[in-house]
Amino acid sequence: MSKSTIGAELRQSEVISQAFETILNEIDAKTANITEVRGPQEGLKVEYEALVDAAGQVRGRPLLYRFLGSGAGRGPLVELADGSVKYDLVGGIGVHFLGHNNPVVTRAQLEAAIEDTTKHGNLQSGTDHYEFSKRLVKHASKGSKLRHAFCTVAGTMANEFALKVCMQKRAPATRVLAFEHCFMGRSLTMTSIGDSAAARDGVPITVPVDYMPFWNAELAEKAGGQTAYIDECVAKLEDHIHRYPDQHACFVMELIQGEGGFNVPPKAFLEELMKTCKRHGIPVWDDEIQAFGRTTEMFAYDHFGLGEYVDVFCVGKMTQACAAMWTEEMNPRPGLLSGTFTGSTADFKVGNAILDWLDSNDCYGESGLFAQHHKAFSEQANALIARHPDWFPKVPTSPDIVGGVGGMMRLSPFGGVKEKIVAACKAMYDEGAITFWCGHGPYHLRLLPPMPAMSLDEWPKAFEVIERGLARAAG
Repeated sequence: MSKSTIGAELRQSEVISQAFETILNEIDAKTANITEVRGPQEGLKVEYEALVDAAGQVRGRPLLYRFLGSGAGRGPLVELADGSVKYDLVGGIGVHFLGHNNPVVTRAQLEAAIEDTTKHGNLQSGTDHYEFSKRLVKHASKGSKLRHAFCTVAGTMANEFALKVCMQKRAPATRVLAFEHCFMGRSLTMTSIGDSAAARDGVPITVPVDYMPFWNAELAEKAGGQTAYIDECVAKLEDHIHRYPDQHACFVMELIQGEGGFNVPPKAFLEELMKTCKRHGIPVWDDEIQAFGRTTEMFAYDHFGLGEYVDVFCVGKMTQACAAMWTEEMNPRPGLLSGTFTGSTADFKVGNAILDWLDSNDCYGESGLFAQHHKAFSEQANALIARHPDWFPKVPTSPDIVGGVGGMMRLSPFGGVKEKIVAACKAMYDEGAITFWCGHGPYHLRLLPPMPAMSLDEWPKAFEVIERGLARAAG
């Protein structure tokens, strides 16, 4: 009798493995022609415009960028369905972290194709779901007390699960502490917590939130320095806690704000707030759905050296699969969390491949690959500022025109005026670079480049496109 399952035999099949190699070689050969930014093919323009219009009609509003991918790309370059090629410098805010047609990702997707499960669920699941969870716990536990991971289909749902865990632990507490300018996702509950009026336009507030100021270097200087500003913020936190005793279920923190403007605080600011929460028994919930993997360490809490304070954690975006994590002390009772789907086989296969890639390619540390990319970005950005100082007036409340950390890169032209920033992003798109914006006033140009797939010498080429776009917006 065979001691191997048929599933294992399929995964070990030489025939299937050779087929994978044939597919990977063919993709590599075809995408080798994607080498630089180029405009659309003349014969495809009319058809493409009709496709984009139809896509907007189906969803009820025009696409923000007139983007429909062809299904091919190479590294930081992506081909559109009209045959044009653009630098992808924002990666769908996470979905193309390893770049386009990366063989590591493609192989993982091919491996997913031979499994019998499209979606994994809580009732029935293959092994990939748990392999992904185990990898997360293995890496997370190096610098924190996080011990459990619960997977789900979206970052917003991971946040929903995290909130439920905190509320059950602190029942009957229902209030949430959060930073000003935070973004939590687009479910009804998460838009109630997120500090964006536009995201909750016309919908009710379902969770009472007490907002805390985030780090602000300009205000810190006015307050008399870093220590004085931190003391002010701690005092405000104490005020919230004493105003509503035992009513706070958690303090949710983006250690580095994403949508709020790629704002990076000093360690002491976060640590003093976390210590205050600990004194009052309030769980610290670390939302790294945008920051995970992009700093000088895999986990942003390790970047700051604050893992000991984290009780609940969320990850998503670049990992493809999404998850909430927590310590042993926060482990919820059975029945609180579930769901038909936890994610697709491809999500978990690719997620495992990404975690392994991050762990084995010298990405982290002060001289790691991601720090090198941020340095290259900063050098190009500062050279651009030197050439066009009139494009970069002082930005209110934001003294650093070039900012961020690691793969979270920020540039602040035109004084942070929203209309000018949006116009600049759309002009860059037309010129051949996909970027985006962040912030709530001031606004900033946001880059989330596919650093694993982008060579350092491509930054000057990318900035040639960025400069052309900024010139159009400035004119």
